[in-house]
Amino acid sequence: MEHAMSPIEDETDGSEMEANRASIGRSMGRWRLLVGRRVLARLAIENVAPGLEITHLDVLDAVWRAEPEGEVTVGTIAEMMRIDPSRASRIVADMVARGALRREASQADARRIIVVMTDLGNRLMREVKAVKRGVIESILADWPEDDVAAFAGLFDRFVTSFEQVHQSRERENAERRAAQPAP
Repeated sequence: MEHAMSPIEDETDGSEMEANRASIGRSMGRWRLLVGRRVLARLAIENVAPGLEITHLDVLDAVWRAEPEGEVTVGTIAEMMRIDPSRASRIVADMVARGALRREASQADARRIIVVMTDLGNRLMREVKAVKRGVIESILADWPEDDVAAFAGLFDRFVTSFEQVHQSRERENAERRAAQPAP
């Protein structure tokens, strides 16, 4: 009688290279659940700003990351968060009311309104990042420094490549949709 392989045995049967790729896939699944549940963000909110929601942190993070590149608009935030501009505008308005963001006239075009981080917003982001960094440090506490350095470089390389594959596929899908005749 033939032995039926379990999905895990089937994935890892064969070369070490296949086993490593299967292990990465399983780890990515576990990581996806943690990221999907926003474990780090929830912990940061709990410790730093219990009254905030995850979307508030997302808006603050979008402004934090975009400000060094230039003026930040609600459209910029919506694009970075991949949400509707009207939803981004509502979240920004809430963060303005809470004092973490403010709206200003653009210095480049006075007709345009930009979103700027306030001192409170900057402090919140520093505190949230400190909580996240603390969690990462506790995870890596017993890792040899060489492993941490190798992981940092490899993880960044993996995520960068993942982003590139995603962007490429999105472009291909957009091109395919554009090439289809209208119904």
